[in-house]
Amino acid sequence: MPKSRIRKKADYTPPPAKQAAVIKLENRGWVAPVMLAMFVIGLAWIVVFYVTDGTLPIDSLDNWNIVVGFGFIAAGFAVSTQWK
Repeated sequence: MPKSRIRKKADYTPPPAKQAAVIKLENRGWVAPVMLAMFVIGLAWIVVFYVTDGTLPIDSLDNWNIVVGFGFIAAGFAVSTQWK
């Protein structure tokens, strides 16, 4: 009995894959400078308050100047959540 020809199978080519949705990230280059600026401003505010014995930066705030300084630092931490 004659031998049948061996058919060469075509190489497997997967169906064209659907392009995954590419998420375009916003340019967040502003986050690091703003975050560091808030930290430095808050720290400087508190240091100036202690060095001047409470007469600067704003004399009428008295000890609330410390809260303002920590407010700047907290704002820096809030901005840092936007960093990717």
